Amino acid sequence: MTFDDATRDRMAAIAANWDERTPIHATSRFYDVAGRDPESWFADYEWSAMGDLTGRDVLHLQCHLGTETAAFARRGARSVTGLDLSGVAVRTARRLAAEAGLPIEYVHANVYDATAALTGRRFDIVYTGKGALCYLPDLDRWAGVVAGLLKPGGSLHVVEFHPVLQSLGMVPDASGNQSLLLRKDYLSGRGPAELDATRTYTDGPALTGATVSYEWSHGLGEVVTALVGAGLTIRSLHESDEIPWPRWPHMEPTPTGFWRLPAAAPRIPLLYALAATS
Repeated sequence: MTFDDATRDRMAAIAANWDERTPIHATSRFYDVAGRDPESWFADYEWSAMGDLTGRDVLHLQCHLGTETAAFARRGARSVTGLDLSGVAVRTARRLAAEAGLPIEYVHANVYDATAALTGRRFDIVYTGKGALCYLPDLDRWAGVVAGLLKPGGSLHVVEFHPVLQSLGMVPDASGNQSLLLRKDYLSGRGPAELDATRTYTDGPALTGATVSYEWSHGLGEVVTALVGAGLTIRSLHESDEIPWPRWPHMEPTPTGFWRLPAAAPRIPLLYALAATS
């Protein structure tokens, strides 16, 4: 990974932050690693885009606990590999896979070092998303890595929080009521945002040490352009008004098990699924 010193320091801070988050997440009700079906983290359109996994080699980048990675093994993939920058997350994912009897290989590496960490192996499917791209400072370099990890004719599947959702936040007005307003950049260009928080997005105890992390904004056009620039062909781009968990308190459950804004609210994209081939 060849970045300037400041970016390397930020990436190290992100890794330390996720190292401390991991034990909290592994025991949280949010992830419910012992009880929740791994396939419930996916929408039907994700499986339709990926197709039958039988006999295919799957790589999950930035896999965290492997809650979604496990679904690929259950779906009959020939081999499943997860990669994450947090050493604690990788060790936890290995333990969870062993307890579930799933033959998943987990590799500890920064996504930018994936080619070397995976010793030049290539895959039929590379999957990433749901809170991954915001931790990447350079999408062009990321797209080049992804392109090199795909077999000829292989497919990339990015399923990610929509930049619209990332830009919105709850803001109280003078009367104490809260409204969704634009709070963060949709587009890149201002560099990373520094976040210092003692709570993660799950239930559980507070962080006590590595509370600082960094996020980069990436617009949808930036993602598409980076992938096309790396030689990939965009096959589909699906935008959805549903996400796998309630980001805000006033969201409502849907028949699919996902969540959306109330029916009276404007329909806006909250998640997108992009498929591209090499």
